[in-house]
Amino acid sequence: MKIQEGYMPFHQYQTYYRIVGEPSQGKAPLLLIHGGPGSSHNYFELMDDYAKTGRQLIMYDQVGCGKSSIPDDESIYVKETWAAELVALRKYLHLDQVHLLGQSWGGMLEMYYLTTFDPQGIKSVMINGSPASIKLWVKEQHRLLKYLSYEDRQAIAEAERTGNFSGPKYLAANDRYMERYCWDDPDQNSPEPLRRPTNGKKASLIAEGPNEFTENGTISDFDVTDELKKIHVPVLVTNGTDDLCTPLIAKTVYDHIPGAKWHLFANSRHLALLDQHDEFIQVLDQWLKEMIDQLTN
Repeated sequence: MKIQEGYMPFHQYQTYYRIVGEPSQGKAPLLLIHGGPGSSHNYFELMDDYAKTGRQLIMYDQVGCGKSSIPDDESIYVKETWAAELVALRKYLHLDQVHLLGQSWGGMLEMYYLTTFDPQGIKSVMINGSPASIKLWVKEQHRLLKYLSYEDRQAIAEAERTGNFSGPKYLAANDRYMERYCWDDPDQNSPEPLRRPTNGKKASLIAEGPNEFTENGTISDFDVTDELKKIHVPVLVTNGTDDLCTPLIAKTVYDHIPGAKWHLFANSRHLALLDQHDEFIQVLDQWLKEMIDQLTN
């Protein structure tokens, strides 16, 4: 398959993008929006083979991570920047008609983009493991923490009380929490894209905070729940049964988007693309085929 890489000028920075496959007149490209803030496109490379269906895949690193510029100016790390970048990328790559797939923060960015900009040419949207409200997200994370061991709960509670998130007991407890609900730390047996650095620690700390349950960064007030009724394109919401994005969080998104559909991955954590790869691709493919059927009927 053809793979094209490049950089888009964005303000005084550069945004890295990666395009897999050839354009098709009959199939609009699928634009993939990664999580974080502070992750990267890396895990979306697990989808490269899907381009063999004739659907072009487009992925990119949001400014502040991956191969894109990492600004020193902390004021850059806000949702408005990343939304403006998404607008610019569509224009730069001439993505007049496009399907969107956002994972975690990427789905949050989709929701903000759709409700704030009312963009044209969006044929469908997948929102994978994403909250509409950080307040609900934090509440659910603290509920999930109750399933950890007593020692881990104590270590995390002490870190939250003191604001010291560098102690060995806390770090080990947080690792176990993330392994349970997010994904395993990459090792030599992990897919190669997952072993690559995301270069997003700065973006993550500024925008989110020290962890998933202490959200005190620039997106800590994120809440578009009451705005979701403005979304008028087909939406598929997904999450996993053992996901940081709990069924309650996913259902809250699903309930507020008119006509949305919802798929629950029965054996997945925060990245069904990794935990249930084949089923994820199957669900994606079926969803996009439904969009074609809607247009032809």
